[in-house]
Amino acid sequence: MKTNACIDALVLGSGPSALSIAAALGKENLQVEVLSEIDPQQPWPFTYGIWGEEVDQLGISSLLEHRWSNTVSFFGQGSKEINNLDNAPTKHFRDYGLFDKIKLQQYWLNQCDMASIRWHLGKAVDIDIKNFETCVKTSEGKLLNARLVIDATGYKPAFSKIPDEGPIAVQTCYGIVGKFSSPPVEEGQFVLMDYRCDHLSEKERLEPPSFLYAMDFGQNTFFLEETSLGLAPPMTLEVLKARLNKRLESKGIKLIELEYEELGVFLPMNIPIPSLDQPILSFGGAAGMVHPASGYLVGSLLRRAPVLAKAISKAMKNKSTPSQEIAKKGWEALWPKELIRKKALYTFGLEKLMRFQEDQLRDFFIEFFKLNNEQWYGFLTNTLTLKELI
Repeated sequence: MKTNACIDALVLGSGPSALSIAAALGKENLQVEVLSEIDPQQPWPFTYGIWGEEVDQLGISSLLEHRWSNTVSFFGQGSKEINNLDNAPTKHFRDYGLFDKIKLQQYWLNQCDMASIRWHLGKAVDIDIKNFETCVKTSEGKLLNARLVIDATGYKPAFSKIPDEGPIAVQTCYGIVGKFSSPPVEEGQFVLMDYRCDHLSEKERLEPPSFLYAMDFGQNTFFLEETSLGLAPPMTLEVLKARLNKRLESKGIKLIELEYEELGVFLPMNIPIPSLDQPILSFGGAAGMVHPASGYLVGSLLRRAPVLAKAISKAMKNKSTPSQEIAKKGWEALWPKELIRKKALYTFGLEKLMRFQEDQLRDFFIEFFKLNNEQWYGFLTNTLTLKELI
């Protein structure tokens, strides 16, 4: 078998989580390699949204493909009579953006290239953890040695150990991009959530609710996505597709030209924090970093990758530091006590929301967006302090 020399860090994966931490480690002048099952240049299949203020503070607003200032939600009149749903929007007074996936991917790939990061194609099939290095065996028979292995392979991680804390709540989405017989949303508008449900039957309104996430792409093209906030077991794509079609039919809107269909979006919302005493590190979905209340991840990756990389770099300065100790310092930087406590609060909140019926959810969100603008924004982006969150 082919064996490489022992490097500083081996990252597993090739999605946003893997590329962001690999790039951040490269900036710390560490010797980094990446093992991926697919070509890291292969385009990502899903869309990634972010609030305008977040992307501006990170200095990467140029990576957005679309940006909206007319950002709204629709909740009707909460628990009032279903036939008297109010069509007035809840205005958010905040910009929202959608990343250009190719630009975002290339942003991290360029950083990796500048750091001379080496790529390996293959699947990690076995791992041998020793005192001062870890050896990963690939499906191609390579043996890759590193002082630290970082598992960024997503929600079903290759090696990271995640405790069983009960059912996983899953956000499911069915989306389409296309042209329609009439505009499904206003020109230049972004709709975060449309929970109006007057198109559903009385029986359907007793079932778990879903909402429309929608936006105007310009040139008579729109992106519509019927979304289930989070359920265990998850709402099926068949149900979401039927609901989206019914929503359009109720408005007399027909799909004229389908440009893209987004299938199979299953986002686990409450993956527990991995065991923090394990000798390999995780990042992204594999590390339980998805926001339990909103499903957002990319903003967190961009903020937390540099912090984690600096902690790893500092721990590696002493060449005699064991791998277990390096991983420990990494876990402490990734999941300090305040973030652990905030995660617990968010997870508690999600558990409550999953029990709400449609009218309760609409009541809840009507009140939620009456909060101070900075408060609800900080809640959704996980940028409040623990005290502010409580």
